[in-house]
Amino acid sequence: MRNPSKLLFVSSLFIVGVLFSNFTATAAQERTREFDYIEGSEKGPSHWGEIQKNWAACKNGSMQSPIDLSSRRVKVISQLGELEINYKPCNSTVKNRSHDILLQWEDDAGSIRINGTDYFLEQGHWHSPSEHSINGRRYDLELHMVHVTEDPSVKNKIAVVGLFYKIGQPDAFLSKLMRNIASMAEIKAERNMGVIDPREIKMGCNK
Repeated sequence: MRNPSKLLFVSSLFIVGVLFSNFTATAAQERTREFDYIEGSEKGPSHWGEIQKNWAACKNGSMQSPIDLSSRRVKVISQLGELEINYKPCNSTVKNRSHDILLQWEDDAGSIRINGTDYFLEQGHWHSPSEHSINGRRYDLELHMVHVTEDPSVKNKIAVVGLFYKIGQPDAFLSKLMRNIASMAEIKAERNMGVIDPREIKMGCNK
């Protein structure tokens, strides 16, 4: 992939970068996951539509997650240029939803601008291992930063910025969350994080 920080159009808006982190899942988390990304597993992609009724689209739909972002299927829209990011600090809550860890911003945490449209940051959640893959390679962790627009003239209301992590040196942003995340390792719960600045999330490759 020539520049994974450019905007990619698959079935929705998706931006990819690769980061490093020492984040690891506990054995308890592995056992209690509602689903996983392992082909052939009883909780794997081929069975997602059977696990819960409201996941039926995973069995009957098309272009369902997980998606392999292969060079032959990804279209790089180079004329869009660099992503315009306008984040700001905001109160937040971190939640263990058993299948992922979610960081919910409670108020206005800023936005990104895509093709003249502002998409406002609502939450970020992490999957371990990564939900998607690049040319068949799955990463240790994946962050989805979910943005929503209320512009009635825009067809695609959701824009997701995806960041992949490889195990390595501690990630400064994740390190801020780890104490609260660790306290919820074996239970579904949530913790108030106070003000969290999304600008501290590293964007781009190998940062």
